[in-house]
Amino acid sequence: MNRGYGGGPVVRLNNLTRSFEQGGVRIDVLRGIDLTIAPGEIVALLGPSGSGKSTMLQAVGLLEGGFGGDIAIAGEQASKMAADERTRLRREHLGFVYQFHHLLPDFNAKENVILPQLVKGTPREAATERAEHLLGQLGLAQRLDHRPSQLSGGEQQRVAVARALANRPSLVLADEPTGNLDEATSDKVLAQFLELVRGEGSAALVATHNERLASRMDRVVRLHEGHLN
Repeated sequence: MNRGYGGGPVVRLNNLTRSFEQGGVRIDVLRGIDLTIAPGEIVALLGPSGSGKSTMLQAVGLLEGGFGGDIAIAGEQASKMAADERTRLRREHLGFVYQFHHLLPDFNAKENVILPQLVKGTPREAATERAEHLLGQLGLAQRLDHRPSQLSGGEQQRVAVARALANRPSLVLADEPTGNLDEATSDKVLAQFLELVRGEGSAALVATHNERLASRMDRVVRLHEGHLN
């Protein structure tokens, strides 16, 4: 079970806004988002391409500034934090899975899962044991020493899932995590992702445009014209 955070919502968004200027025109992407995610809850963020799902995940992931409103992660108000404090909060509580795996090409599967743990300060022996456990849970016990170029697309994405969970995050943010895979592989990877996240006790916010995949999660919220409903 995840032990990174034990009380209250993992995420609380209050009146989250984000606007861009394009060609002298103001574009309001997020128009006052309110959302609370409980520990261990898996929430699907559903919406068509261009609806602002990635922008919202960037906000929750503390990956860039320019957002209005309040963002609380694991009980800490992140909106006004300095950059180093936001980095600490990300490292301690958040894991990320993207549509493209973004694995380090010169490192094998196990090393890609070990490295983020070493950055956090986990001893190498414990990090290695954790990497082997997660990759084994995802059916990759025989692929530990293979580099990303030697793995299939589904295998690469499963390594990315293991990497996201390596530091026992309170919350996993996944942006179209199976969007680059064929339907059969997508279904298999998503099932393994959900099983592992639930087994680890982490919460997750998963952006997708796929109604069928969203229906397999605990709750679905829909982003439409900058509002959640």
